[in-house]
Amino acid sequence: MQSPSISWQQHLDDFLSSKPKKPLIVLLGPTASGKTSLSIAIAKYLETQKRSVEIINADSRQCYKFLDIGTAKITKDDMQGIPHHLLDVLDPKEECTISWYAGEATKAIDGIQKRGNVPMLVGGSMLYLSSVFDGLQSMTASDPAIRKRLSEEYDIDAGVTLHTRLQKVDPESAAIIPHQNKVYLLRALEIFETTGKPKSAQKLKSECPYDLLILGIEADPEVLRERINKRTASMLQSGWVEEVRSLLARGYTSENPGMKSHGYREVLEGVRVRVGDEGYGDLCEKIASQIRRYAKRQRTWWRGDNRIKWIKI
Repeated sequence: MQSPSISWQQHLDDFLSSKPKKPLIVLLGPTASGKTSLSIAIAKYLETQKRSVEIINADSRQCYKFLDIGTAKITKDDMQGIPHHLLDVLDPKEECTISWYAGEATKAIDGIQKRGNVPMLVGGSMLYLSSVFDGLQSMTASDPAIRKRLSEEYDIDAGVTLHTRLQKVDPESAAIIPHQNKVYLLRALEIFETTGKPKSAQKLKSECPYDLLILGIEADPEVLRERINKRTASMLQSGWVEEVRSLLARGYTSENPGMKSHGYREVLEGVRVRVGDEGYGDLCEKIASQIRRYAKRQRTWWRGDNRIKWIKI
């Protein structure tokens, strides 16, 4: 990861001066690094350059309706009139698959470019971002019998044993897939059992069809840790537990894909905890700890990608 030295404004000026025919700006970075506020600042800056920007959400959790507080979803007021796409488009009972996201994001990008505007992907979901600008996909079909057996094994100890197995056969995938992510963990092991090759070796990439500028927010680990801790506490104080209660009242359960988003599982387990209660601090730290681990996996995923222009805020 290169040390940031050039401002984001200069990167944008250089990009526009190259007169891209099919421009695509990507803003990525670990969770809680400030992507949302910077995306608006970038859009407003480009307005001064006579370029209109439309933002495409690249956080898989923010695709879901009703999951607002726990996903730090941008509000209408904070959008400041900048058009946003792929927010609140899935029911929490629906699966947000990579192939679905890639198709919808590509349609949004093409539509924005046809209108003469600049599309900007903003988020931190690594595979979802890569599915758009790398054409990332898997070559292996699903095997229901293997998936069923692995699912039963997973339920014995919540994936701890399976994750250890993945570390041995596919350490690259294990580094970015936590044992709590049942869907991705089972898929990685299923691919290995089906083909004898690790999932990380079976990624197909196609040439990017866009003129690409990738900006990445470089965050000091200690500063990011503190930001995650404070944001988690703020989310709980702002009504995250009440949001989960309302989801339960709507008929959603822990088995629904949207309810397996970061933090929501923990809040589901602690819906009786209130701000100020003895268990509140434990719940806050449990969620923050999980998010910190996710941020570390994000940094690991992007390390070594020389296309990314790293910037400090």
